[in-house]
Amino acid sequence: MTDLRVVDATPEHAAAIVAVIHHAFAARRVLDPPSTQLSENVATVTAAIERHGGLLVLTDGTPAGAMLFEQTGDVLNLRRVSVDPRNQSRGVASAMVGCAEEVAVRRGLSRVNLIARIELPDTVEFWRRRGYSVVDRQAHNLIYAKAMPVELTVPTADDMQAIGEELAGQLRAGDVLVLSGDLGAGKTTFTQGLGAGLKVRGAITSPTFVISRVHPSLVGGPALVHVDAYRVGGFAELDDLDLDASLEDAVTVVEWGHGLAEGLAPDRLDIVVTRGDDDSDETRSLRITPVGPRWAASGVRVSALEKN
Repeated sequence: MTDLRVVDATPEHAAAIVAVIHHAFAARRVLDPPSTQLSENVATVTAAIERHGGLLVLTDGTPAGAMLFEQTGDVLNLRRVSVDPRNQSRGVASAMVGCAEEVAVRRGLSRVNLIARIELPDTVEFWRRRGYSVVDRQAHNLIYAKAMPVELTVPTADDMQAIGEELAGQLRAGDVLVLSGDLGAGKTTFTQGLGAGLKVRGAITSPTFVISRVHPSLVGGPALVHVDAYRVGGFAELDDLDLDASLEDAVTVVEWGHGLAEGLAPDRLDIVVTRGDDDSDETRSLRITPVGPRWAASGVRVSALEKN
């Protein structure tokens, strides 16, 4: 059994990281124009680690993969993503990218970006499978991005509404939000904040007994379509609601939508509200996960509360 460990890079790891980069990129076919990875040396890698950090992957104690970070604003750029050819197809790259995303979340960053060469289809496919979307193209380079989850501790129902109201300012017609959480966790409270931010007509209440409600805009913006999928038996039954007729023109919120509503749109926000163990405690945990190219270029920003 292979012992695979991903560690935060330190300057002491610079020589090992240079060796991984050189082994990885020397094994690739020659590109035109050529890549610059082989120009890395201990001095350049040490400087990169000291400025922004990086990762080193060890398999059975031997360097197997590496990457360097470059942080720009609220974006973590992945550089020199490398796997030693002797460790291909052993999960090294996936483990490393997963840890890089955890670093981005821990730093409170909204996105992870990277550059991939279009002439390397296996590399392009790897990033696609990891949920990255092409947000730009520069000559032979594809610019990939992925929006990071936002994790918040929400002390009160008023705070939950404030988050929904702030998020509403980042929404547009066609957006889909899939809400999950226990009974009474605060899904409808969150949606009430969205309604306030979108400035729609009518009180936002749980639509359980009517399954869906449409709240028209009072200011010429998108309507809010509020769906409760608690009693919906499957995607076919959800599809019978004919939400397609309003998806492009409205912001659609589906409570209890996990496992059902993901097929409504490739771009969405998956939102999970979790209550604590003590029923008397109003504090909730909120996780907002952006999915798809719609969010890859911008990410989600919430300033109503401090991030975890």
